[in-house]
Amino acid sequence: MDNSLPPADELVLVDRELARLDARRSQLLARRAWLLRVLYAPASPTAPAPFPPAPGARPAAAGPRPPVADSTPRSAQNVLLTLGGTLLTIAAIAFTLVSWGSMGIGGRSVVLFAVTSAALAAPVALLRRGLASTAESVAALGLVLMVLDAYALHRVALPETDGPGYTAVAAAVLAGAWTAYGSALSRLRIPLPVAVVAGQLPLPLGVLAAGGGPTAFAWAALVTAAADGALILWTRPAAVRITAAVGATGLGGWALLTGGWLSLASPWSGAALLLVSAALTLYAARRLPSLAVAASAVAGLAAVAAAGGLLRPAVPADWTVPVYVLCGLALVSVGRPRPATAGDGAAGAAGRLPAGVRLGLAGAGAGVAALGVVWALPPVAVGLLGPMARTTEVWSGEHAERALASFPGTAVLVLAVTAAALAAVPRLWARCGALALAWALLTALPVSLGLPYAATLALQLLTTAVALASAVRPGPLTRGLRRPEPAEGPGTPKPAPAAPAAPGAPGAPGAPWGAWVPSRPRPQAPAAEPGTVLGWLAYAGGLVSVPSAVALALDVRAATFATLGALLVLLAAVAVLGTGARRVVAACAAVLTATGLVVAVAAAGGFEDHWTALALLLVPAATAAVGAKARPVALPVEITGAVVALPAFALAVSRPAFLALALALGGVIAAATAVRPERRRFASWTAAVLFLLATWVRLAVWEVATPEAYTLPVTVPALVVGFLRRRRDREASSWTAYGPGLAATLLPSLLAAWTDPEWPRPLALGVAALVVTLLGARFRLQALLVLGGSVLALDGLHELAPYVVQAVGALPRWLPPALAGLLLLAVGATYEQRLRDARRLRDRVARMR
Repeated sequence: MDNSLPPADELVLVDRELARLDARRSQLLARRAWLLRVLYAPASPTAPAPFPPAPGARPAAAGPRPPVADSTPRSAQNVLLTLGGTLLTIAAIAFTLVSWGSMGIGGRSVVLFAVTSAALAAPVALLRRGLASTAESVAALGLVLMVLDAYALHRVALPETDGPGYTAVAAAVLAGAWTAYGSALSRLRIPLPVAVVAGQLPLPLGVLAAGGGPTAFAWAALVTAAADGALILWTRPAAVRITAAVGATGLGGWALLTGGWLSLASPWSGAALLLVSAALTLYAARRLPSLAVAASAVAGLAAVAAAGGLLRPAVPADWTVPVYVLCGLALVSVGRPRPATAGDGAAGAAGRLPAGVRLGLAGAGAGVAALGVVWALPPVAVGLLGPMARTTEVWSGEHAERALASFPGTAVLVLAVTAAALAAVPRLWARCGALALAWALLTALPVSLGLPYAATLALQLLTTAVALASAVRPGPLTRGLRRPEPAEGPGTPKPAPAAPAAPGAPGAPGAPWGAWVPSRPRPQAPAAEPGTVLGWLAYAGGLVSVPSAVALALDVRAATFATLGALLVLLAAVAVLGTGARRVVAACAAVLTATGLVVAVAAAGGFEDHWTALALLLVPAATAAVGAKARPVALPVEITGAVVALPAFALAVSRPAFLALALALGGVIAAATAVRPERRRFASWTAAVLFLLATWVRLAVWEVATPEAYTLPVTVPALVVGFLRRRRDREASSWTAYGPGLAATLLPSLLAAWTDPEWPRPLALGVAALVVTLLGARFRLQALLVLGGSVLALDGLHELAPYVVQAVGALPRWLPPALAGLLLLAVGATYEQRLRDARRLRDRVARMR
């Protein structure tokens, strides 16, 4: 309180705060009183509220809320009326079909007129009394009775009349009668939609009755669909519009499908039907913005089918798909938005298509072009995967003497035209599609044109080179692209601050109860750079083309060396000039290409497998040398080289002496890598393991029966060196100090003990392992404990194995499964305790040095 205000000033502040609290308390008390009156006191619906409700608050119900029932009275009433109307309808149908023939003509007329008239007149009285649901049910019964009356009239008075023709006339009469009935009784919701359903039948059934074919039936369906469209546009009831929309969709779809089929069989008839359908659909798209995209897309497809059907007979069969693709691209150009110019008047502005219509037309044309691209993909797949389908030996030359496959040359035209169309669009997605299609074009070109072997290989190498060059320098690919909007940063100008809110407005000082609080804007993710996206796409295409080019080059020896050399240069250039992950992948691919080149040289020289193994070790040696200089790609390159060394060792397995030499050379390479500080930890262990393996293999080649004579002279100095290391550095790991020396003797002796039928060596090894284990436990040395314990356990298992097998053979066959089950039960019952023990043991071992 050292910095407190003077008493007079502090008193003024306290008085102000108390006055503010009193005002707030009065406001809350008034609000509470108003809420209590609304909740518990019945208020008149016209009486004004004594206190204004909070902004955005829901009006409270007057009085306590009644318990919620399982179903409302209106829903129960509707269920009962529906069931009653259904039962009456069933009874009327049964009466018409069963009891109609047993009555005379007078009775029939009386029943026909009386029942139908009563059913149609009853809703008038019911509506006057406010029984709308009951009127709906009775009106539905009356409509069904009118259908039954029409059926009965045909059976009795007009039995010779043609069925489809009579049905068409009856449907037209019923549609008109129901329309008039529904218009007179506008409160009924059933008659007008039912009239629309009946209106779908007259024209199609009339055409069938007149013997019209599929074309006439399609025109009748189209005219009916057009009438349905008029109802959609110019009627108000939602039920009528929905019913008309369903009818227009079904009949219009039938007309479109028929037009598409006719465009293949009778082009002019199909084109006329499709064009009229497209015009009607496009008109509906312009009048109905909510359906503009879908309707205009259908209109665009119909227009493309009509134009393609007219042009198809005039071109060869191979040009059918390109014709449709060209029509689709033309439609895309129509659907592209065009900026308004100064010369456009009112007519020009009115003639421009709405955005939804343009989008639908462009989508239809793009869909047609996409289908054309799919049609052109088989030669791309054959050009990419065909060289890999090899049935003969390498360098046989058989594949070089024949073409991969035969495809129409127009597939290349489709790819080229589509790629050019996408390249003209200044958008990133379009430029990506154009780049992918350009790569597909170069891949499919040899297959489609039947190019010779040399030209095919040269084109594949050119494709790979161009793709990799574009990946390194994607700048030319981004020319003309619209740049993404820059992200907001420190240098970005900020918008001017908004004007202060009016008193009482949301967010203003003194806003009323429940005022809206503006939310914090969400951060926008930064847009991807066009060069990065296009560079990765080009890079993927180049990498995919590399295996295909190599597989194709394996047909001829000279082509193999030329291709591998060219690919090695290209990938090395990308590894040097590229950036990021592209550089790393290219470096690893260059290592694999160099491996293939070494194998090709060995195969050309007639090397045997063990000599090829030694030659392959040149690759990890080179990667170790490169890794010392090329730091950004050092680790991936060295790992790839180490992986290449594995098949080298596998090739030398048939000659153990060469295997020992290969392992020793691998150890030398690893030891040279361990000179670098950042690789010392892993490479030193790898070198020790390889040297040890080389020693074992060499001992096996020399048929040494007592490996201890060669390993003990190494173990003793190694343990002495490790002991001196531990004296100088108490923090040094026991694995570094004693691990190599102990492993040099214990592991070869363990292998010899498992193949030795006598008992002295296993006994001596077990004693030595026991001593090492005890020393590790005494001095808390992890390497001694783990190595000694493992060797002791394996040695004991070797000695006990024959007796275990003999004992198991003497036991009943049911006993081992039973013992295993009891063991599992015991472990499961004490699982948590065993788990804690295992963790405790792991922690103790991990704390050792």
